[in-house]
Amino acid sequence: MLVPNAELTEGPQPMEVAAQSETATTVDNQQVEDPPTSRFTWTIENYSRLNVKKLYSDIFVVGGYQWRVLIFPKGNNVDSLSMYLDVADSTNLPYGWSRYAQFSLAVRNQIHNKYSIRKETQHQFNARESDWGFTSFMSLSEVYDPGRGYLVNDTLVVEAEVTVRKLVDYWSYDSKKETGYVGLKNQGATCYMNSLLQTLYHIPYFRKAVYHMPTTENDMPSGSIPLALQSLFYKLQYSDSSVATKELTKSFGWDTYDSFMQHDVQELNRVLCEKLEDKMKGTVVEGTIQQLFEGHHMNYIECINVDYKSSRKESFYDLQLDVKGCSDVYASFDKYVEVERLEGDNKYQAEKHGLQDAKKGVLFIDFPPVLQLQLKRFEYDFMRDTMVKINDHYEFPMQLDLDRDNGKYLSPEADRRVSNLYTLHSVLVHSGGVHGGHYYAFIRPTLSDQWYKFDDERVTKEDTKRAIEEQYGGEEELPQINPGFNNTPFKFTKYSNAYMLVYIRESDKDKIMCNVDEKDIAEHLRIRLKREQEEKELKKKEKAEAHLYTIIKVARDEDLTEQIGSHIYFDLVDHDKVRSFHIQKQLPFNVFKEEVAKEFGIPVQFQRFWLWAKRQNHTYRPNRPLSPQEEAQSVGQLREVSNKAHNAELKLFLEVELGVDLHPCSPPDKTKEDILLFFKLYDPEKEELRYVGRLLVKGFAKPVEVLPKLNEMAGFTPSEDIELYEEIKFEPNVMCEHIDKRLSFRSCQLEDGDIICYQKFSLGSNDQIRFPDVPSFLEYVHNRQVVHFRSLERPKEEDFSLELSKLHTYDDVVERVARHIGLDDASKVRLTSHNCYSQQPKPQPIKYRGVDHLADMLAHYNQTSDILYYEVLDIPLPELQGLKTLKVAFHHAAKDEVVIHSIRLPKNNTVGDVINDLKTKVELSHPDAELRLLEVFYHKIYKIFPHSEKIENINDQYWTLRAEEIPEEEKNLDSHDHLIHVYHFMKDPNQNQMIQNFGEPFLLVIHEDETLAEVKVRIQNKLQVPDEEFSKWKFAILSMGRPEYLMDSEIVSNRFQKKDVYGVWEQYLGLEHLDTAPKRVYTSNKNRNTFEKPVKIYN
Repeated sequence: MLVPNAELTEGPQPMEVAAQSETATTVDNQQVEDPPTSRFTWTIENYSRLNVKKLYSDIFVVGGYQWRVLIFPKGNNVDSLSMYLDVADSTNLPYGWSRYAQFSLAVRNQIHNKYSIRKETQHQFNARESDWGFTSFMSLSEVYDPGRGYLVNDTLVVEAEVTVRKLVDYWSYDSKKETGYVGLKNQGATCYMNSLLQTLYHIPYFRKAVYHMPTTENDMPSGSIPLALQSLFYKLQYSDSSVATKELTKSFGWDTYDSFMQHDVQELNRVLCEKLEDKMKGTVVEGTIQQLFEGHHMNYIECINVDYKSSRKESFYDLQLDVKGCSDVYASFDKYVEVERLEGDNKYQAEKHGLQDAKKGVLFIDFPPVLQLQLKRFEYDFMRDTMVKINDHYEFPMQLDLDRDNGKYLSPEADRRVSNLYTLHSVLVHSGGVHGGHYYAFIRPTLSDQWYKFDDERVTKEDTKRAIEEQYGGEEELPQINPGFNNTPFKFTKYSNAYMLVYIRESDKDKIMCNVDEKDIAEHLRIRLKREQEEKELKKKEKAEAHLYTIIKVARDEDLTEQIGSHIYFDLVDHDKVRSFHIQKQLPFNVFKEEVAKEFGIPVQFQRFWLWAKRQNHTYRPNRPLSPQEEAQSVGQLREVSNKAHNAELKLFLEVELGVDLHPCSPPDKTKEDILLFFKLYDPEKEELRYVGRLLVKGFAKPVEVLPKLNEMAGFTPSEDIELYEEIKFEPNVMCEHIDKRLSFRSCQLEDGDIICYQKFSLGSNDQIRFPDVPSFLEYVHNRQVVHFRSLERPKEEDFSLELSKLHTYDDVVERVARHIGLDDASKVRLTSHNCYSQQPKPQPIKYRGVDHLADMLAHYNQTSDILYYEVLDIPLPELQGLKTLKVAFHHAAKDEVVIHSIRLPKNNTVGDVINDLKTKVELSHPDAELRLLEVFYHKIYKIFPHSEKIENINDQYWTLRAEEIPEEEKNLDSHDHLIHVYHFMKDPNQNQMIQNFGEPFLLVIHEDETLAEVKVRIQNKLQVPDEEFSKWKFAILSMGRPEYLMDSEIVSNRFQKKDVYGVWEQYLGLEHLDTAPKRVYTSNKNRNTFEKPVKIYN
């Protein structure tokens, strides 16, 4: 998600870093066409030992401006590395400064550069947003995983590439005014969706079909995909400002978390079109999706030596074209229809003819009017077992002729009368790497020569070169710093490139690019959206004129009666739920009183208004009545006097006295001796608190004197014995104290606006009554919390809810959960807190009695959740926490199999105990076999654990623990023998022949005077490699990643000086060959909640 860093600005933290700036060019006063660009590299050493929340890089200069990189090593309130570009001298810049930059931030993969994580964006920096970047740049588990190659030797390498461009006034830029089009707001990570929606919207035939989908005035956009899409398209067509997509994503059934997950454009396109196709069934627009996007191709197999041919017709809505190995779209189509020969071991089983040599291929029967080409910029790298992005140079034409070369892409049954000449309509671009990035679209809405860039809220005019040629990808060469010297040109990969192309067939152009106007839009939709627009305009007008008006909120006894005990329990009223008046500031207050008289039926002479005041203890009470002089002022003057916060509201309490006939009458005179008190009545049996009225009492009077009146207000008998309490405050803790009825009101320190709660006198205890008095009830209300519990296995589904207290201890909470789910032993319940940002469970569960109260379980930084996750363990949690669970991969000595075993032992146990436990679970080659435990990651053995080592500090989260039998030859090593490491490797052609390890590493005994030829025989026998394949293998000694190839006659032991290999993993015997083995998947200890989610539209 692209966000400014929400932290307060602090100075640079002390840090152990080495930073260098690789400046590509520093040219002063450059033209817009040649903007200054710089790449900065920041090497952060001792990374895991950083003990600061935020860290700044050294300052580097681009375009005459000072910049620096800001990171949060442990995440900015998220479980991810957070990274931003920061204006280094923002606090010293003149008022109103701003600068515009395109930039990318990256964490370099130090093993394979092509797996570096890079994200790109652009921003106009200013005083309000002096830093910009990515709060969730990459997960912390990825950073700290030593096998991934991002943190090597406890060093992290961060890169920033910054291009300073011509200043664009982002805040005043008007897309509609400049281009005639408006953008879509980004909900967090929905740029991929915005680019697709703009593309679909600008296909007028599609837009018209959406408008004609049946909807009714009773539908709600958040629950109806057709109505939400109609509403969105209407606003794009007629609105003057950018349009929100929240209604549409709600109609998909997405929650906030889905909107912060970046998905795949191709997948969303397919899912959305399938949904619309389904919603269009049985309507006047049924079949529109097929008519626009559906084409057909024929898969065929044709025998060469016999007369037999098999074919199958299939439909497609989009075509996936290869980018790797193809120079342009035509090369991809050539590859698509390439004929495959089925011969040798791969012959085709032809019906009635047996195995035959055959040709297999694909030809197109027909292409759709709107051709969607998905470019395969992402593919699976089998060598690395991960996805990678293909940034290769790949061209696409403005005019695409699929009839070329006498229709070589077409099947014999294709209708040759249909011309398959297409013109380019839109180019969807992905900027960034495989782990994330930014999407935007270049579109020709009318197929004219003018292109437009739709980048979330912003729409700009662009030329053809920017829309097409600059989206080919590949490498770009930056200008040399000193052209007179023989500098090596600096090349960098262009991470922004075309990802999806939309072409429209020339012969269908008039039909597709049809006119769409208001008559295509259902009347109820026009009325609804015009009403929304009018309301929006009214709010805009009110906002613009807000300085001329004051909002007056008037609370009355009726509001207190309605709210206390229902909406609120503390203080007197929620001012957001009382009658408010929108009044011009210059209006005299006495004139306003006439409006109040009309509204409430209270004559002006019977109205007395009180000002509210916020007390030091954070309560909010009526403070004093308005004086006649104040009432003679204007509303604006009165607000200024009453409101120190200078907001636009004036809050008043309207005191109205009722006579014996219950009609309003003149309020009693208010002297300095009079105190206005408010009264609440508590019923312990019903657990109810309600407002019963107010009284004006004398300060020297005693509460005992007003008891009959209070009994009358409560509906009690005049002689009922009652107890009085003063409600003093409720934040952060409740304070409610008993009142001595024999003391005067002044002696009780009561003043205007104070609240007295009272109840019948309580005799002794009653087990049936939970809260016998006012203080205990208010304490309960203040701390009660409804908690929604979810099973950790189903974190999206609510299981049950319990009303608890924030003061409940850890034991109280787990006992209530155990009781609810019918579990006898509450210690087997383990709870996990909720992450308010990701809307997922936190990675680490709550430890046994690890928090004091429920409030601590629900707290997440500065937010409070009402969700907890639970799981039921097979043993009590205290016992489990005293144990260490290790996942050990046991490699069988005689079988090619690996079995994962979970070993659970006390933390103070040793590796020897693990091995003894493992022996009881595995099949050994013979009863006396000895085992050892190794630490393996990135296909290297990093440690052989001594049997005496304690298991408490062994980490199996990021690397594999491997157990294996110790070979007999290793048990009786001669003094001249060497035990060496042997690893498989290959050279990566895409990474300057960088060494890449793979497969299972192993240890091998090398005897004195043993030649490589003799060692090779033993290795071949050990690995069971066929002669033909083994003959292709090369053997080398590798030290610090550099191979020195060996001859068969060389004595291998001469190359290994040290006999102790425990930890010397960087010198090894390397076996160079291709990785042809199938991937063995046996690790199941992935971090929770780190998997990418597929796109789902639930409704």
